[in-house]
Amino acid sequence: MPPKLFVDPLTIDVENPVRGIEDIRAHNRQRYEFEMLSGIALLDMENELAVGYKNLGHDEFWVRGHIPGRPLFPGALQIEASAQLTSYYYMESIGNPPDVFIGFMGVEDVKFRGSVEPGNTFVVAAKPVEIRSRRCKFACQGYVDDKLVYQGTVLGAPM
Repeated sequence: MPPKLFVDPLTIDVENPVRGIEDIRAHNRQRYEFEMLSGIALLDMENELAVGYKNLGHDEFWVRGHIPGRPLFPGALQIEASAQLTSYYYMESIGNPPDVFIGFMGVEDVKFRGSVEPGNTFVVAAKPVEIRSRRCKFACQGYVDDKLVYQGTVLGAPM
């Protein structure tokens, strides 16, 4: 049975992000083809929720080879988008010190429930489960349109 959605994905305004790509780059070090967020549509620290998105073009680096004739946004990159959103949230919560980088530590309980294709907007939501000085853990969900396509728990740690 699918879990309760963190947010109604149809209410997310990807046309007017609250944080753009330059804001994301100030917190996250991924660049070029490994920037998995186009923007952050919602950042609500009080209610512990962040929602980001990636506009998937037809010229993404993975399109040609995953899978020829029916390109699918790889699950590993869906997880990476989640990790980048959680890293942004963590850095925002600790004041974005310049010498801290959040490293990916793992995932738990991941399920893929639908396909994500070029031309889609992949919306990802994250809620902190635990934020400590040495580790963070976030419940994450991914959506296309009004459908839950991915869920899992992302773990990270300052490095």
